[in-house]
Amino acid sequence: MYFKISLFAFIVVAFLTLRDIRIYRRTKLDSFRRGALKGMGAMTIVLIGLMIVDSYANFGMLLVFLGVFINKKGPREMVFETAGTLDRFLGKTDLKG
Repeated sequence: MYFKISLFAFIVVAFLTLRDIRIYRRTKLDSFRRGALKGMGAMTIVLIGLMIVDSYANFGMLLVFLGVFINKKGPREMVFETAGTLDRFLGKTDLKG
């Protein structure tokens, strides 16, 4: 069960990081670059927790929680003006950089 939770956390952090990378490439806004860098660090920590959760469940879940906590993003600029829900989910922006 812990493995599935850790795998889901890794998928979520990876998706959000890839979304930040896509938005940064389109807009060149610094807050999305910082978010993508934080996301890559968080992905690494969650992946390490995912790999050891079978052997040391408590320590592995602690690393997963720490990685998800590190993935917390700061304040962002408005890049979605008329985008719908699916466009926001996929990281399509109204602004071009």
